Amino acid sequence: MNPHEVTLFQDIFNEWLPDVLERWGVPVEQIDWVSAIAGVVVVTVTLLVATNVLARVFGAVLRRIAKRTKNRFDDHLAKHHLPQYLGRIIPLLTAYNLIPAVLAKFPQWVKPVEHLVVIFFIVLAVRIVRALFRAGKDTLEGQAQYRGKPLGSYLQVISLVLYIFGGLAIFSQLTGFSIGNFLVSMGAASAVLLLIFKDTILGFVASIQVSANDMVRVGDWIEMPKYNADGDVEEINLTTVKVKNWDKTVTTIPTYALVSDSVKNWRGMQETKGRRIKRNIRIKMSSIRFLAEEEVDNLRRIQLLAPYIDERREEIRRYNAEHAVNKDMLVNGRNMTNVGLFRRYMELYALEHPGVNKELSRMVRQLQPDEKGLPLELYCFSADVRWVPYEHLVADIFDHLLAAVPAFHLEVFESPASDDIRVIATDLRSRTP
Repeated sequence: MNPHEVTLFQDIFNEWLPDVLERWGVPVEQIDWVSAIAGVVVVTVTLLVATNVLARVFGAVLRRIAKRTKNRFDDHLAKHHLPQYLGRIIPLLTAYNLIPAVLAKFPQWVKPVEHLVVIFFIVLAVRIVRALFRAGKDTLEGQAQYRGKPLGSYLQVISLVLYIFGGLAIFSQLTGFSIGNFLVSMGAASAVLLLIFKDTILGFVASIQVSANDMVRVGDWIEMPKYNADGDVEEINLTTVKVKNWDKTVTTIPTYALVSDSVKNWRGMQETKGRRIKRNIRIKMSSIRFLAEEEVDNLRRIQLLAPYIDERREEIRRYNAEHAVNKDMLVNGRNMTNVGLFRRYMELYALEHPGVNKELSRMVRQLQPDEKGLPLELYCFSADVRWVPYEHLVADIFDHLLAAVPAFHLEVFESPASDDIRVIATDLRSRTP
């Protein structure tokens, strides 16, 4: 405001208004107080109305700009109330200039009220800058190259810096102590500050490493047994990571734990469109044997195995003929075994199953035999990575394979149950003379 406008307001609040109050019968000793209070109320109401009008004007202008642009930044500015904040700037500046005129009869209150208005302006400046950065964060999150990045951590660091400088500016206004002198005096307490903000500093460094190395994104399925976390990452903040577990609970993990501890990220499985199936059937060792020709003929009726059996038979016949093998005993030369045919059947069944990904590795392998039998492991990938369809697929495959085991004259190993022990005991008693 220019000096002429300030002089005009001084005349209104210090001459015209007291004269009106005196004519209305207000006691002389109370006129100054009443005129000051009336001036404060009139100015406050006027500026509140002006704030509302300016906020609506700025909002309308921003919406019109947003309709003409493809960039979402201006839409996010409106979302984070920037027009309302901008609408308060002119009223606050006006209030600051009117303080000496309204409180001319009480000069001792001028400075404190000016400091109060400056504090409001500092808070407003912090909110405006923070709204700009929040709008920028939301805009970047809508772009593919930034989707899933821990932008929230960077925003929290910026917000923390803004709050610190805003707090220092407010402290300077309240105490009259300059910010520079305050920072110099705080140098000795830097070690204490580092200790207080240890988690914040570690989280900030960790979030940079996580982002730079693309270790974890929002939406990734991660496992961290140490923290009982098994689910989707919902949020990556400066100090914490929120994981929504499959049981609908939420686990909060320190951000720096993503770097310092072991994390299993299932993103690779989701991106390759294949979820691994790695499960075995343990065959009882005593049920493994060579097959006689009539048994092979019987198994040839299995449609999946018929081409393999024909090919294998010819290969074995040719080998045995070349080496003049005596076939009076099955152990001589080369022969088919029940476990070998079942292993091949497992592989062919997995190859033909529509739920198995045909582009990724598929095999059935023997693992090291142990006291629990011979493990035949099916190793392949499902075509659907979703949890429920995956579990249904695994169950369907192994339901069939387990039911098919007896057709190959094999037995699945299992530890004796109470009924088995009872039968053995009964059998032993019956044989005892």
